[in-house]
Amino acid sequence: MDRRKGIFLVITGAVCWGIGGTVAKKLFQQYQIDVDWLVSTRLLIAGFLLLTVQFFGKDRSQILGVWKTGRTGIQLIIFGLFGMLAVQYTYMASIKHGNAAVATLLQYLAPVMIIIYLIFRRQTVLTRRDLLTVSLALVGCFFLLTNGSIAQLSVPKPAIVWGVLSGIALAFYTLYAIPLLKQYDSLVIVGWAMIIGGFALSMIHPPWQMDFKSLPLEGYLYLVFVIIFGTMIAFWFYIKSLQSLPPKESSLLGSIEPLAAVLTTVFWLKEPFGFYQWTGTACIIGMILLLALKKDSSSGSSQPPKNEEPLRVS
Repeated sequence: MDRRKGIFLVITGAVCWGIGGTVAKKLFQQYQIDVDWLVSTRLLIAGFLLLTVQFFGKDRSQILGVWKTGRTGIQLIIFGLFGMLAVQYTYMASIKHGNAAVATLLQYLAPVMIIIYLIFRRQTVLTRRDLLTVSLALVGCFFLLTNGSIAQLSVPKPAIVWGVLSGIALAFYTLYAIPLLKQYDSLVIVGWAMIIGGFALSMIHPPWQMDFKSLPLEGYLYLVFVIIFGTMIAFWFYIKSLQSLPPKESSLLGSIEPLAAVLTTVFWLKEPFGFYQWTGTACIIGMILLLALKKDSSSGSSQPPKNEEPLRVS
């Protein structure tokens, strides 16, 4: 029963992440919702809800304990601004200028960027698996963005730029979070990071500065889905699944996220997707599966070490 519950939680969380990006595109496209407003509102509400879950969970003392040392507090602020906020903003900007499918797949290039970074820092060596991973990523991106023709991009340039920046931001987010996760639960770190990032962006576009009367009921329902299901529930369910499943299985099942983003973009928003773009999508999903298999191949335990809890941000 625990295993079935874990599978249900991780699949539900991943699907919510993927669909959440597509619903955000609907808000941008149909209701002209501002990116700054959506990101700040999404982060503030989801961050508060995640800390609330922690408060009623196993160790509420960590919520304030993370601020007891100045060094940890500074690290958390940097993580909130240049990790969480950067990832969320660039991802949403890529969705606005393009679509959720492309934005999600470009963000999933972050592991390749981490591999390249670690090789240049001489913290790891290049293996045949790494070469295959990078090759799948490059071929996948080429087909995804060009649809097989180098003469004309099939995706708007701003969407590509923001999507690549999202991958870079996610790489920083992943690497910088490691020391913090050695000391505190991921719900605490991510919850505070969301609040910090949301508060910073709200200074540019306050959440209350919006014409709420002009948004119909359908728009509010989409908004609730993005904030509650596409952010808070998705992250919470993914972390909760690790109590019943090993990290390897959670990572593999979590790769449903880009597939959900692609399918809802194509069949719900009716965005065109050519044969070569589907080929590129398959290459990138193959890369994700390859990395997920590698990530936990050396671990035989059913529970990840505290500093290896996956951080999800979509």
